[in-house]
Amino acid sequence: MKHSVLTRSLLWVYAGLVAFVLIAPTAVVIPLSFTDKASLNFPPAGWSLRWYENFFQDPAWMSAFGNSVLVAVVVAALATAVGTAASVGLQKWTRRRAAKSLQALLLAPIVVPAIILAIGVYAIFLQAQMLGTFAGFVLAHTVLAVPFVVVSVTAALAGFDQRLATAAASLGANRWTTFLKVTLPGILPGVVSGALFAFVTSFDEVVLSIFIKSPYLETLPVKMYASVTRDTDPTIAAAATMIMLLTTVIIAVGLLSMRRRKNV
Repeated sequence: MKHSVLTRSLLWVYAGLVAFVLIAPTAVVIPLSFTDKASLNFPPAGWSLRWYENFFQDPAWMSAFGNSVLVAVVVAALATAVGTAASVGLQKWTRRRAAKSLQALLLAPIVVPAIILAIGVYAIFLQAQMLGTFAGFVLAHTVLAVPFVVVSVTAALAGFDQRLATAAASLGANRWTTFLKVTLPGILPGVVSGALFAFVTSFDEVVLSIFIKSPYLETLPVKMYASVTRDTDPTIAAAATMIMLLTTVIIAVGLLSMRRRKNV
């Protein structure tokens, strides 16, 4: 018993150290966003909210932020619909050989290096004249977001009792009604989790966005990258802090949703 408690304590200590090593470099950005100097010096000599004010008062930063939010919302909706439909279809075709190949194809964007995917998308969009367009951003980000929805919804379907859907069908419900009234409520936490991860994936995407951006449409990560290459304005630290806060809250909600599904 004592050995088990000691092992568990050591695992918690180890996990804490790993978390600290991963989080510490990112957490440095937070105090930098409150510096009163026009440079990224750590630790800050003084404290100020001037860089947050600059972010919200600068039309370029706000436009990039608005573009990111709008694209991410549309991508989350589209990726959730596509990913959920694909997961349900794969679950029904699980015994067919083609199902495994199709699943591997859907999950490929997670495995393929971002730069390779970006070059391929750039070549296609250049021919289709979709570079720098809202539709181009949505389609490109959706390709990256769908795998996260597929993983989340597939996990939810694995814990769903298919006998409930069979019972509904035996009572006269058609496939669409069965899905809406029985299957969807049962896997809803997984669908919500997938949508949240899809939103974060789109909102944080920078490599692919750099390739398909235009002077008239750029997202917040692209704006931040451009700011780093041109100057060291601490406004970028304020933008990074807000992105970290937003993504942390969204991911936390997604994880809580998945935990709730497991407890139910």
